[in-house]
Amino acid sequence: MKKILAMSALEQLKMHLQKGRVYRRNDLVKWSRSVDRHLHALLEEGVLQKLSQGVYYYPQNSAFGQTPPEEEALVRSFLKDDRFLMTSPNLYNALGVGTTQLYNQRTVYNHKRHGKFKLGNRTFDFQVKHHFPEKLTPEFLLVDLAGSLDRLAEDQQQIKNNVLSKAGNMNKTELRHALDHYGNGKAKRLLAPVLA
Repeated sequence: MKKILAMSALEQLKMHLQKGRVYRRNDLVKWSRSVDRHLHALLEEGVLQKLSQGVYYYPQNSAFGQTPPEEEALVRSFLKDDRFLMTSPNLYNALGVGTTQLYNQRTVYNHKRHGKFKLGNRTFDFQVKHHFPEKLTPEFLLVDLAGSLDRLAEDQQQIKNNVLSKAGNMNKTELRHALDHYGNGKAKRLLAPVLA
Protein backbone atom coordinates (compact mmCIF):
# COMPACT_ATOMS: atom_id res chain seq x y z
CA MET A 1 0.00 0.00 0.00
CA LYS A 2 2.87 2.42 0.89
CA LYS A 3 4.47 1.76 -2.50
CA ILE A 4 1.21 2.61 -4.28
CA LEU A 5 0.91 5.86 -2.29
CA ALA A 6 4.55 6.76 -3.02
CA MET A 7 4.08 6.08 -6.73
CA SER A 8 0.92 8.13 -6.72
CA ALA A 9 2.72 11.04 -5.02
CA LEU A 10 5.57 10.74 -7.53
CA GLU A 11 3.13 10.70 -10.44
CA GLN A 12 1.42 13.78 -9.00
CA LEU A 13 4.78 15.54 -8.82
CA LYS A 14 5.50 14.61 -12.45
CA MET A 15 2.24 16.24 -13.50
CA HIS A 16 3.57 19.60 -12.27
CA LEU A 17 6.83 19.37 -14.21
CA GLN A 18 7.15 20.95 -17.64
CA LYS A 19 9.61 19.85 -20.30
CA GLY A 20 12.35 22.36 -21.03
CA ARG A 21 12.19 23.91 -17.55
CA VAL A 22 14.95 24.22 -14.98
CA TYR A 23 14.03 23.56 -11.35
CA ARG A 24 15.69 24.10 -8.02
CA ARG A 25 15.10 21.59 -5.27
CA ASN A 26 13.10 24.23 -3.39
CA ASP A 27 10.75 24.61 -6.38
CA LEU A 28 9.64 21.00 -5.94
CA VAL A 29 8.96 21.20 -2.19
CA LYS A 30 5.50 22.67 -2.79
CA TRP A 31 4.49 19.52 -4.73
CA SER A 32 6.22 16.83 -2.68
CA ARG A 33 6.48 15.87 0.98
CA SER A 34 9.41 13.56 0.20
CA VAL A 35 11.30 15.76 -2.21
CA ASP A 36 14.70 14.07 -1.82
CA ARG A 37 13.26 10.59 -2.39
CA HIS A 38 11.24 11.83 -5.35
CA LEU A 39 14.24 13.64 -6.83
CA HIS A 40 16.26 10.43 -6.58
CA ALA A 41 13.48 8.52 -8.37
CA LEU A 42 13.13 11.19 -11.09
CA LEU A 43 16.88 11.14 -11.70
CA GLU A 44 16.90 7.33 -11.83
CA GLU A 45 14.06 7.34 -14.39
CA GLY A 46 15.81 10.02 -16.48
CA VAL A 47 12.88 12.39 -16.10
CA LEU A 48 15.21 15.01 -14.57
CA GLN A 49 18.90 15.65 -15.10
CA LYS A 50 21.09 17.11 -12.35
CA LEU A 51 22.89 20.22 -13.59
CA SER A 52 24.56 21.27 -10.34
CA GLN A 53 23.92 21.07 -6.61
CA GLY A 54 20.18 21.62 -6.19
CA VAL A 55 19.53 22.51 -9.87
CA TYR A 56 17.70 20.10 -12.20
CA TYR A 57 16.46 20.10 -15.78
CA TYR A 58 13.49 18.35 -17.37
CA PRO A 59 14.86 17.70 -20.87
CA GLN A 60 12.83 18.47 -23.93
CA ASN A 61 13.16 16.21 -26.97
CA SER A 62 13.68 17.40 -30.52
CA ALA A 63 14.36 15.66 -33.82
CA PHE A 64 18.06 15.76 -32.90
CA GLY A 65 17.69 14.35 -29.38
CA GLN A 66 17.41 16.10 -26.04
CA THR A 67 17.80 19.85 -26.11
CA PRO A 68 19.92 21.51 -23.43
CA PRO A 69 18.30 24.07 -21.15
CA GLU A 70 18.23 27.69 -22.26
CA GLU A 71 21.18 29.51 -20.74
CA GLU A 72 19.02 32.33 -19.36
CA ALA A 73 16.68 29.89 -17.59
CA LEU A 74 19.63 27.95 -16.23
CA VAL A 75 21.35 31.03 -14.85
CA ARG A 76 18.08 32.47 -13.49
CA SER A 77 17.39 29.26 -11.59
CA PHE A 78 20.97 28.96 -10.32
CA LEU A 79 21.01 32.56 -9.04
CA LYS A 80 17.38 32.54 -7.87
CA ASP A 81 17.33 36.03 -9.33
CA ASP A 82 16.33 37.80 -12.56
CA ARG A 83 18.90 40.56 -12.14
CA PHE A 84 21.86 39.47 -14.24
CA LEU A 85 23.47 40.22 -17.58
CA MET A 86 25.01 37.45 -19.64
CA THR A 87 27.78 38.29 -22.06
CA SER A 88 30.67 36.69 -23.91
CA PRO A 89 33.90 37.91 -25.52
CA ASN A 90 32.37 36.67 -28.81
CA LEU A 91 29.97 39.63 -28.69
CA TYR A 92 32.89 42.04 -29.06
CA ASN A 93 33.24 40.83 -32.66
CA ALA A 94 30.08 42.78 -33.59
CA LEU A 95 31.80 46.06 -32.65
CA GLY A 96 34.11 45.83 -35.66
CA VAL A 97 37.29 46.53 -33.67
CA GLY A 98 39.27 43.54 -34.93
CA THR A 99 38.31 40.88 -32.42
CA THR A 100 37.77 37.68 -34.34
CA GLN A 101 38.52 34.88 -31.89
CA LEU A 102 35.70 32.61 -30.75
CA TYR A 103 35.63 31.89 -27.04
CA ASN A 104 33.81 29.12 -25.24
CA GLN A 105 33.08 31.39 -22.32
CA ARG A 106 30.02 33.01 -20.78
CA THR A 107 30.33 35.81 -18.25
CA VAL A 108 27.38 36.52 -15.99
CA TYR A 109 27.33 39.88 -14.25
CA ASN A 110 25.14 39.60 -11.18
CA HIS A 111 24.70 40.75 -7.57
CA LYS A 112 25.09 37.41 -5.75
CA ARG A 113 27.67 34.92 -7.01
CA HIS A 114 31.36 35.11 -7.90
CA GLY A 115 33.44 32.36 -9.46
CA LYS A 116 33.32 29.75 -12.18
CA PHE A 117 30.46 27.28 -11.91
CA LYS A 118 29.68 24.30 -14.09
CA LEU A 119 25.97 24.00 -14.80
CA GLY A 120 25.29 20.86 -16.78
CA ASN A 121 27.99 20.68 -19.45
CA ARG A 122 28.59 24.46 -19.56
CA THR A 123 30.85 26.61 -17.42
CA PHE A 124 29.83 30.15 -16.51
CA ASP A 125 32.07 32.83 -15.06
CA PHE A 126 29.90 34.63 -12.50
CA GLN A 127 31.17 38.10 -11.61
CA VAL A 128 29.61 40.23 -8.93
CA LYS A 129 29.12 43.74 -10.28
CA HIS A 130 27.14 46.43 -8.51
CA HIS A 131 26.00 48.09 -11.73
CA PHE A 132 25.26 46.70 -15.17
CA PRO A 133 22.59 47.52 -17.75
CA GLU A 134 19.45 45.46 -18.20
CA LYS A 135 20.34 44.85 -21.85
CA LEU A 136 23.56 44.81 -23.84
CA THR A 137 24.31 47.95 -25.83
CA PRO A 138 27.23 48.70 -28.16
CA GLU A 139 28.43 51.35 -25.68
CA PHE A 140 28.41 48.89 -22.78
CA LEU A 141 30.20 46.26 -24.89
CA LEU A 142 32.93 48.75 -25.86
CA VAL A 143 33.39 49.77 -22.21
CA ASP A 144 33.44 46.11 -21.17
CA LEU A 145 35.99 45.32 -23.87
CA ALA A 146 38.17 48.27 -22.84
CA GLY A 147 38.25 46.89 -19.30
CA SER A 148 38.99 43.33 -20.43
CA LEU A 149 41.71 43.77 -23.06
CA ASP A 150 44.23 41.74 -21.06
CA ARG A 151 42.00 38.65 -21.26
CA LEU A 152 41.85 38.56 -25.06
CA ALA A 153 43.96 36.32 -27.31
CA GLU A 154 44.26 38.95 -30.08
CA ASP A 155 46.98 41.61 -30.45
CA GLN A 156 46.04 43.86 -27.54
CA GLN A 157 47.75 46.99 -28.86
CA GLN A 158 45.94 46.73 -32.19
CA ILE A 159 42.59 46.15 -30.48
CA LYS A 160 43.29 49.07 -28.12
CA ASN A 161 43.90 51.38 -31.09
CA ASN A 162 40.71 50.15 -32.75
CA VAL A 163 38.71 50.64 -29.54
CA LEU A 164 39.90 54.25 -29.31
CA SER A 165 38.98 54.85 -32.95
CA LYS A 166 35.54 53.25 -32.46
CA ALA A 167 34.94 55.32 -29.30
CA GLY A 168 35.57 58.49 -31.31
CA ASN A 169 32.73 57.54 -33.68
CA MET A 170 30.12 56.55 -31.09
CA ASN A 171 27.44 58.63 -29.40
CA LYS A 172 29.52 60.45 -26.77
CA THR A 173 26.65 60.91 -24.30
CA GLU A 174 25.73 57.23 -24.26
CA LEU A 175 29.35 56.11 -24.18
CA ARG A 176 30.10 58.48 -21.28
CA HIS A 177 27.05 57.14 -19.43
CA ALA A 178 28.22 53.54 -19.95
CA LEU A 179 31.76 54.41 -18.87
CA ASP A 180 30.66 56.32 -15.76
CA HIS A 181 28.18 53.67 -14.62
CA TYR A 182 29.76 50.39 -15.70
CA GLY A 183 33.43 50.96 -16.51
CA ASN A 184 36.24 49.58 -14.37
CA GLY A 185 39.49 51.49 -13.76
CA LYS A 186 41.18 50.15 -16.91
CA ALA A 187 38.26 51.18 -19.12
CA LYS A 188 38.13 54.67 -17.58
CA ARG A 189 41.88 55.25 -18.04
CA LEU A 190 41.65 54.19 -21.70
CA LEU A 191 38.40 55.90 -22.75
CA ALA A 192 38.16 59.01 -20.55
CA PRO A 193 40.64 61.03 -22.73
CA VAL A 194 38.50 60.34 -25.83
CA LEU A 195 35.44 61.72 -24.05
CA ALA A 196 37.13 64.78 -22.55
